[in-house]
Amino acid sequence: MPQIPEKIHELTVGQLSARSGAAVSALHFYETKGLITSRRTSGNQRRYGRDTLRRVAFVRAAQRVGIPLATIRDALAELPDERTPTNEDWARLSATWRTELDERIKQLGRLRDHLTDCIGCGCLSLRNCVLSNPDDVIGEQITGSRLMGERRKS
Repeated sequence: MPQIPEKIHELTVGQLSARSGAAVSALHFYETKGLITSRRTSGNQRRYGRDTLRRVAFVRAAQRVGIPLATIRDALAELPDERTPTNEDWARLSATWRTELDERIKQLGRLRDHLTDCIGCGCLSLRNCVLSNPDDVIGEQITGSRLMGERRKS
């Protein structure tokens, strides 16, 4: 990983990419989504503060656990500008995501546990399909394989 001399307080997009491991296109995308900010030089080149390295690391870590970018942006908005997220910041902000992650884990567990029930089903037996029709809720309204096509229309 390339080292950045302490005297350099701003990074080019290429330096930020090399140091953070994020593609230049991803950094531009993060900027359009309000996750990071840059200033423009007189030649219209982006320059990022050194604190952006930790913000990018924060974004990438949150993305790896499935946190939506809008939620990450809201979390970063709670931090003062020009300040890197600290361990305490990460602990506080990630604690708010715990419930959402626990729910996703439960859903994935159900998917894993019932996936073999689904093989070969083709959703023709919706009464028994715990993935597409838990508790046969939709069975009171419509039956058969038409459901998948009709669900896409609505």
